[in-house]
Amino acid sequence: MFNRQKTMVIAHRGSKGTRPENTLPAFQTAIDDGADGIETDVHLSMDGHLIVIHDEKVDRTTDGSGYVKDLTLAQIKALDAGSWYSKRYRGTRVPTLAEVVQLLIDNHFTGIFNLELKTNKIHYDGIEQLVGDFFKRTPVPFRLVFSSFNKKSVLTMHALMPNAQYAKLFSTNGRQAERMVRQHEADGLHPDIRWVREHRFFLPHMQMRPWTVNSNRDMTYCFKRHFAGIITDYPGRAVALRQQIQGDFHD
Repeated sequence: MFNRQKTMVIAHRGSKGTRPENTLPAFQTAIDDGADGIETDVHLSMDGHLIVIHDEKVDRTTDGSGYVKDLTLAQIKALDAGSWYSKRYRGTRVPTLAEVVQLLIDNHFTGIFNLELKTNKIHYDGIEQLVGDFFKRTPVPFRLVFSSFNKKSVLTMHALMPNAQYAKLFSTNGRQAERMVRQHEADGLHPDIRWVREHRFFLPHMQMRPWTVNSNRDMTYCFKRHFAGIITDYPGRAVALRQQIQGDFHD
């Protein structure tokens, strides 16, 4: 049922468990820890800039307040995105997509870059086109994977960039995602790890990269079954545990 493959370790919002999420220090740590992939999120500012942050509002991860869509790039850049996590990261800024991509290029990163379009709660008019235009003018050495909870965003990106890879995110209902894979609208499934556990006897014969795989128990479960990948807040710990379970993997 499970193909014997090396399970990729994909860093969720960077090394979210050990650094302020979705910041350059979090992404740098994930790279330094040997992550095979970087997962992050993109929103659109009021003045049309692609902003890397998870929530629709800046309240939880900065010292500011309000919706990303109602703030300009300058207003977002004035916010402190590190102090909430630790005083050590005071003054850390919310990055743009361009800044994150440049960090990966500077580090000669050649793994997976999984960009989630956060369009399931707010409709950012034209965000897919802006993301597509950015990558068409920015050659990158890594593999692009676009994902979303919003099927329409996945399909729109697929039309704009047919050579990239695509994944459907879901928490509880996997039927739409499985159908998208069968219809070649997506390349794989990105389910909640709890869904994987609940369906462990009926898992589909499809490439899976569950999220958010943080406990050693869940990591071990995925590594022993050689899932395509895991999306985790602790990439350093995951890389070490994978070595113990899968060893030096050779196809």
